[in-house]
Amino acid sequence: MGVIGAIVDNSSRIGKEERLAMKMALEDFYYKFNQSLVLEVRNSQGQPIQAALEAMDLINTQQVQAILGPQTWEETSLVAEVGSKSDIPIFSFANTIPKWAAERWPFLLQASTNEFNQMKAVAAIVESWEWQRVTVIYEDRDSSATSVLPHLSNALREVGAEISQLVALAPFASSSLSKELARLKEGQYRVFVVHLSLSLAEKLFEMAKRMKMIERDYVWITTDPITSLVHAMNATTISNMQGILGVKSYFPETGGHFKEFHRRFRKRFRSEHPEENNHEPDIFAAQAYDAAWTVALAMRESNKVPPLLLEKVFHSDFHGLSGKVEFIDNKLVSLNIFQIVNVMGKSYRELGFWSYGHGFSEHINENAAYNSSMKVLGQVFWPGGPWYTPRGWTLPTSTNPLKIGVPAAANFKEYVKVEYDQSESNISYTGFAIDVFKATLEELPFYLPYNFLPFNGTYNALVEQIQLKIFDAVVGDVTIVAGRYQYAEFTHPYTESGIVMVVPVISKTSNRAWLFMKPFTMAMWILTGVINFYNGFVIWLLERNNCPELKGSVLNQMGMLIWLAFNTLLSTNGARLHSNLSRMTMVVWLFVALVIMQTYTANLTSMLTVQHLGPTVTDIETLKSSNAIIGHCSGSFLSRYLVEVLHFNPNNIKTFSSTEAYAHALKNGEMAAAFLDVPLANLFLAKYCTGFTKAGPTYKVGGFGFAFPRGSPLLSSITEALLKVSESGQLRELENNMITSAKCEDVEPDKETPSLSPNSFLVLFILSGGTSTIALFVYILRVDKSILRHKIMWRVMRTIMGHWGSQKRRFSRRVSDVAENASNSPNTFELRNQV
Repeated sequence: MGVIGAIVDNSSRIGKEERLAMKMALEDFYYKFNQSLVLEVRNSQGQPIQAALEAMDLINTQQVQAILGPQTWEETSLVAEVGSKSDIPIFSFANTIPKWAAERWPFLLQASTNEFNQMKAVAAIVESWEWQRVTVIYEDRDSSATSVLPHLSNALREVGAEISQLVALAPFASSSLSKELARLKEGQYRVFVVHLSLSLAEKLFEMAKRMKMIERDYVWITTDPITSLVHAMNATTISNMQGILGVKSYFPETGGHFKEFHRRFRKRFRSEHPEENNHEPDIFAAQAYDAAWTVALAMRESNKVPPLLLEKVFHSDFHGLSGKVEFIDNKLVSLNIFQIVNVMGKSYRELGFWSYGHGFSEHINENAAYNSSMKVLGQVFWPGGPWYTPRGWTLPTSTNPLKIGVPAAANFKEYVKVEYDQSESNISYTGFAIDVFKATLEELPFYLPYNFLPFNGTYNALVEQIQLKIFDAVVGDVTIVAGRYQYAEFTHPYTESGIVMVVPVISKTSNRAWLFMKPFTMAMWILTGVINFYNGFVIWLLERNNCPELKGSVLNQMGMLIWLAFNTLLSTNGARLHSNLSRMTMVVWLFVALVIMQTYTANLTSMLTVQHLGPTVTDIETLKSSNAIIGHCSGSFLSRYLVEVLHFNPNNIKTFSSTEAYAHALKNGEMAAAFLDVPLANLFLAKYCTGFTKAGPTYKVGGFGFAFPRGSPLLSSITEALLKVSESGQLRELENNMITSAKCEDVEPDKETPSLSPNSFLVLFILSGGTSTIALFVYILRVDKSILRHKIMWRVMRTIMGHWGSQKRRFSRRVSDVAENASNSPNTFELRNQV
């Protein structure tokens, strides 16, 4: 007759269910195969040492072929060590067994599903409600710290959340339990994942209810074995757990086999354990039944030989009460479906299911609709009774305001200025960064109490205070750089980002050979030359018949034309001109020329007298090659950046603590260039507006931002409010006010005198050109009229001469009179003179 040993904790609900379920399995096995197997059950009393002693007794005294049931890893490890000496297969009901255990104890099997997939279900719940930080409460003696917690941490990280705190509770916590809960209550985060034994969980929720932590804004999520035993809890425990969400392993409660088992189990459990209020079987009973059935089948087929028995178990493949029974790598295949419950009233409500690889659904069947969010399961009853979803964190209160660190020794007081009164009891905080932060808080939908606290030290050390939990946030001219993310996270930058080089300036106007051309644009010069030549041509044409100098060869006339075009600009002697048209053209052109010449003189004078400035250094390579001294703000990250990124010699880098020190060092040559954040450079140049300028490219880094703890629930709200301040224009207004308040300590330099274009003299050019054109047109009309009269006269004379030749005697006197009259005519005299 085969003997199977079992070790359970008779004092626990789980042990009671497992004991009865294993008995029923062997009874059913006998009825089906007519083969009797003996079950020897021992009580571990929840103690690992006791479990090991009972295992030795079962092996040495009862000659068992297999042992079922150590419930915890601590019990399992000791029992496996005992069983390994006799190669007795150990079927553990512990939820987690390390991977290395199978190598050390080949006869050890995990007969319960592990909890790794359950951790993904918990993470899916956290993701559904957009919680960012989770506090995990676990039992200190349990193996969860080394097995389950890493899986939970990874699962949370995959959904953008993380574990903010791990709280280990002693198995028999009493005073320490209240201290831990008090510490959690003082904290900011309100989402708790509870992974405890049932007995310790009952104490935890009793204390939490007493400390008013099962109320609004708190979230409690329980795992197995707590959730699977909710139905067995008494009324007091249920009342302490109102609003709690739970994740429990799901097994199908359908089919004739399970219904028969369910009926018989309820009847016998009520009879054997009348002290229990609920008699329903759960996943622990189903897994114990399947484990006993698996061992019985293997013993039947292996003739009770341990190696063969183990081999037969590995080849098990059937559907039991808890689901599919199959072993892979010495472990029962994991469950992929979990049930989500919500404790309310006198019991709990089944909200729905979560399936690995699918998500949440209200039902488990072929037509189930899955969703990645738990919100599809309907309304959740939260602790304290609100139907709205808790934020998962609490706001600071007036008694516990936000502690905000502020740099006390900021180089640019316009950004952050910390002032002490004479008694140093009152401290005032002003500046652009402070104003932006206050404006941001006004955009928040809730009140956020805070206190500013000064900090003397480097900016890296200031941000590190957040990680050390000295400060809850940092406000000031703190640059967002990657190295500081190990200590904190930052809001969206509220200033322009980048680093620039500020250098002194030198004059650029000396030794410019073509400076005399600068007063006018090229188009102006060309148009002036064209108008000159055109006006000279008109005057030459009008005066050539009256001036012998304007006649001669073609080459001589071209030279005279060019000379006349430009000589008229410098001569005001109009007596030599014989034509009134020439005088009119000359007067207008001299007026225009006078205006242009005076304007040219004034513009050239301005260019020669105004100082035009340029940077002394244009790139960093010049600084590095000349070993020039450079500077930056004291306490800034730039010291590392200049050496590691821009590759400057660290011996050539100096730090300065004020804008005045910067200006003095740049002016007297103590340093060649200063490297500043773009917003600080803009402020510096607004204050010193003549002697310095930006040079070279802008090196991209983050701008200024507010720092908060990593994963802070306030971060997203602050960032959103900061964006509202920026989009409303208020941020730009605050920045303009700061720049305006920085009065220039030097005289504002004149702007560069622009070159004048034809647009500035368009009316004058039209007047001059138009006058010359009109004079030319009048002259052409006069010439045409004279030529026409001359032609008419000669035609008349030819006619007269013809008549005179044919009738010489008859008309001689008459023709003579006509010719005489024609000769005395004024028009004829004028035409003759012109010819």
